[in-house]
Formats: sequence, C-alpha cells, structure tokens
Amino acid sequence: MRRARPLVSWALAVAAALTLLGAGPAQAAGYRYWSFWQGDGTAWTYATEGPATARPADGSVNGFRFSVSENSSDSARPRRAPDFAEICGTTPAEPGAKRVALVIDPGTREDAPAGETPPPLRAACAQVPTAATSADALAAVAKPLRYNSQALLCGISGYPRTGCGDQVSSSGESAARETAAPEPAADGNPGGDSGGGPALGAIAGVCAVALLGAGALWQSRRRGR
Repeated sequence: MRRARPLVSWALAVAAALTLLGAGPAQAAGYRYWSFWQGDGTAWTYATEGPATARPADGSVNGFRFSVSENSSDSARPRRAPDFAEICGTTPAEPGAKRVALVIDPGTREDAPAGETPPPLRAACAQVPTAATSADALAAVAKPLRYNSQALLCGISGYPRTGCGDQVSSSGESAARETAAPEPAADGNPGGDSGGGPALGAIAGVCAVALLGAGALWQSRRRGR
C-alpha cells in the first residue's frame, strides 16, 4: 500500500505538467501594415503620430516600411539610412515650400500578402507647401495611396492591392479585415488560435487516467498476495 503512493503521486505530477504545457499561451500574432518613421540623419525613430497629422519641417526625413510586427517595439525599420542630403541634395529650397526626404520600403517577400511581390525600395524628395503634412508629402511622390474608413494608410503606390492592418497568425496565414494597425500597446494575440492547448490537455487527462489505473492495479495485486 505504501509503495503505491509514489506511483500515484508521479502520475498526478505528470498530468499536471502536461496540463500546464497545454495551458501555455499561443504564439502571438503580428499585423501586416505600413509603419511610419522619422529620421534624425543617422537613425530611424518610430513616429509618435500618424502621417496625416505630422507636419515635418524643411530638411526632414520620413520613412515608411511595410512589414509584419506585433507592435512598435519590434517593427522593422526602413532599410535605407535617413540621409536628407543624399535624397534631396539636388533639390533647391524655394520660398513658401519645404523639402521632405522620403524612404519608401515595401519590405520583403516574407512579409508580403499572398500572391503579391513587394516593389523595390525607393527614395524621393517631395517639395510641398510649408503647412503640408507627411501624408501630403507622401502623396506628392508615391500615388496612388489607399486608406481605410479609419484613415489608416493601407497602400502606397498601389502596394499592397488589398488588406489593411491584417492580423497574421503564428502559422503565417492572414485574417483579412479592415482594422487599425497596432498602436505601441496593441494586443498581439491571434483570435481563435488555441495554440495546441486542448490537444495537450486531452493527452494529460489520458496519461493521468492510465497511470492512476496502473497504480490501482498494482495495489490490488499486492493485496491479493
């Protein structure tokens, strides 16, 4: 009787461990969208406001990068340095206008929606009125732009053709929906993704029953001796 207890305790421990594994959080999802960046001459900083409200000064550099990310902390930066002189150096200043250097990076094939190929990265110098926003500067050099009903920038120069802030599951599949792209504190958990939890929970239950049954059988045989 005493020797049966370790076997039963072990069965319970195994079942508990497997249950904990099954209850673990699913791999976080990301969002496929155009992120907006501001350059300081040497590095990129994730913008704290959208391009529709940002009003860059003459000599500014703005960047746009299409990628999949959970939030601003892991968002991919434009793959070209924010060098105003290199991009706008041959564009002379004009009264009543400002120059804004733009880096437009459509990202990689891995981040592209199914059936689409990202166009090449490009840089352009926009010369716009002094009161223009970053969105105005972008429109001056990269039409057509596509926005959703929440004024979220969805496409630049026709890329991508569809989708806007789509959530992408851990398997890489996207759930196309017209939602806002993630803010810095966006929830990255994929909706409806169980992450294998129920299957592991079932395994845990089966193991517990089997091991407890084995312990009971061993115990009954000892009593019969």
